[in-house]
This record gives sequence, C-alpha cells and structure tokens, in this order.
Amino acid sequence: MRTVVLLCILMFGALMAGAQDPVSPVVKDSTVKSTDTVRKKAAYVNPGKIAGRKAAFRSMMVPGLGQIGNGITVYRLVKVAGIYTGATMLTLSYIDNNKSYKEVLAELQYRAENGGKATTTGRYRNYPSEGLIPAKDTFRRNREVVIFSLAGLYLLNIVEAYIDARLKYFNVDDIAIKVAPDMINASPVYGLTKPAPGIKLTFNF
Repeated sequence: MRTVVLLCILMFGALMAGAQDPVSPVVKDSTVKSTDTVRKKAAYVNPGKIAGRKAAFRSMMVPGLGQIGNGITVYRLVKVAGIYTGATMLTLSYIDNNKSYKEVLAELQYRAENGGKATTTGRYRNYPSEGLIPAKDTFRRNREVVIFSLAGLYLLNIVEAYIDARLKYFNVDDIAIKVAPDMINASPVYGLTKPAPGIKLTFNF
C-alpha cells in the first residue's frame, strides 16, 4: 500500500512539472550595448589631433603661422624668428652661389668660344680655367644644397607646429617614473658570475 501511494505521488509530481511552461533563458540585447559603445566612440573627440591638423595646415600656408596659432608665447616667437632667420640666410646663400655659378659658367663659355682667352670685365678673368671648372661645380652643388635645406626647413616648420599643438593637450599627470634599487641576475650578457646591484627604472602610463 505504501508503494502504491508513493508511486501515485511521484506520478502526480511528474505531471505537474510537465504541465508548467518551460522558462526561456533571458537573452541580453546586444544591440543596446553596441549602440552605447558606438555613441561613446562617436562622442569622443581628440582635441589634440584636431589642433595638430589645423596648426600643420596653417604652417603649410604661411611658415610660422601654426606656431602662433598654438598660442603666443616667448618660446614660440623665438621659434618663428628662428624659422625666418634661417630662411633668410639660406636665401642669401642661394643668391650668392647662383650668381657665382652663372659668372663662372659665363667665363668658361667665353674662353671656350675665344680660344681660351679670358674676359676683360669678368670677376673671374684672372683665374685659370683649371680652377674655374671645379669652382663651377662647387657653386652648383652649394646651390642645390641650399634648395634642399629650404625644403627641409619648410617641412620642419610644419612638423614642429603639429607636435607643439598635440603636446598642448598631452596630460603628463598620467605618467609616473619609479626608480628603485634592484639586483641584476647573473647572465652571459652582463658577463657576471653572481648577482650585482643595479637600478630599476619603471614607467607607468
């Protein structure tokens, strides 16, 4: 009798459990999370990157304008003065070398057309032809070097304005340097037979 009652209870419990609706697992809506992530990414704007591009574009248009656009300080004014001083000196050097190159070339061409006879009014009329040929090449090479130097100064002006604008928004408070004593383990690289005292330098960003 007990067995029959126990079987009836078990069957009744099984029927009640089967009659219940299965609970569907809770599925998280991934679109909400992705949408929030996209919004956060879209809301973030890097001011240093924007300011760097503006400064570089200004320096492309007018050398030194990008530095001034980053803020007028004595340091930036000195940099602008250095840019124009260097450009002025290079320009004067180009003019001088170009003038000398043309004069030597004209002297050599005149001598080639007149059987080696020198001009009567040329600045290099008293120099031998053997010395004027390497001088002509030297003036031409110097002229080319000045042209490349002017181009390099122009590019340096743009890069410097860009870096200066980026550094304005660079937070140095997040950087920490920790110096602590340490022991250098024995290694063939150091050529040591036992640990030696040293200094451990750690950068935290």
